[in-house]
Amino acid sequence: MNTAITPLPSRRTFLATGASAAAAFTLAPLRAIAADPASATAKEPLYKISLAQWSLHNTLFSGKLDNLDFPRAAKQQFGIEAVEYVNQFFKDKARDEDYIAELAKRAADEGVTNVLIMCDGLGELGAPDDKARTQAVENHYPWVEAAKRLGCHSIRVNAASKGSFEEQQKLAADGLARLSEYAAQLGMNVIVENHGGLSSNGEWLAGVMKLVGKPNCGTLPDFGNFYDYDRYRGVEELMPFAKGVSAKSHEFDADGNEVRTDYRKMMKIVLEAGYHGWVGIEYEGKELPEPEGILATKKLLEKICDEQA
Repeated sequence: MNTAITPLPSRRTFLATGASAAAAFTLAPLRAIAADPASATAKEPLYKISLAQWSLHNTLFSGKLDNLDFPRAAKQQFGIEAVEYVNQFFKDKARDEDYIAELAKRAADEGVTNVLIMCDGLGELGAPDDKARTQAVENHYPWVEAAKRLGCHSIRVNAASKGSFEEQQKLAADGLARLSEYAAQLGMNVIVENHGGLSSNGEWLAGVMKLVGKPNCGTLPDFGNFYDYDRYRGVEELMPFAKGVSAKSHEFDADGNEVRTDYRKMMKIVLEAGYHGWVGIEYEGKELPEPEGILATKKLLEKICDEQA
């Protein structure tokens, strides 16, 4: 069956109207509450659960699941109504407007919210060479636009660099600031995950955020990926800048608790920071198959949410 797709705006119109559209979207919930005061008293969960696409990376790489079907799998197989994409699974499609429109349609048909796109393999935003750093910044532009078209609030990026502690902070902050300026034109966020190198040092990455100093540049604290750095300290340092949270999981004990991370302690840190947004399941374990690992993580997060309510 052929489905007509409304033509997307031109790039110039797209960039010019992005920020105003985002502002209108932000105000909409407030207007709804004003129109219906009773809705303001409805009890919301302490946080909402999304599914990071990397949780199904083996399934996707094997071809058993197509990227376009990811929203349907999240909703129908796992009962999760929000998704976080990884650019590796549609890396040649950022500029393919028809493909992005189809992906957006499939998510909408399932009632699934598109949260963000995790972007890898696009160059070092903190590269010491200015030309290389500029190229890395510009390599992210199409993904900012694709994320906007999907209705996401952010792209997740890496803050790789080289040099001393302070040098890398300045270089990463420069690349992130430039990318954030571009993203701001579309009302989009640029968020950084602790994802190797000095970015896995909470103090370093928090310092980068302070140097950038832009409201649309933040963090995506991941419960893992801290390596030798204390993960609880790291998350606590990154939460003041968080626009998302990644609930990394690997193994579970007989009671359903994650073995490597004390989820109750971690979620206490998250909630005490005043965060009540999306918490993305990112299962990377090997003991349980991907579907079972996702469901085990979801069950644990739901249990903690009920306990804290």
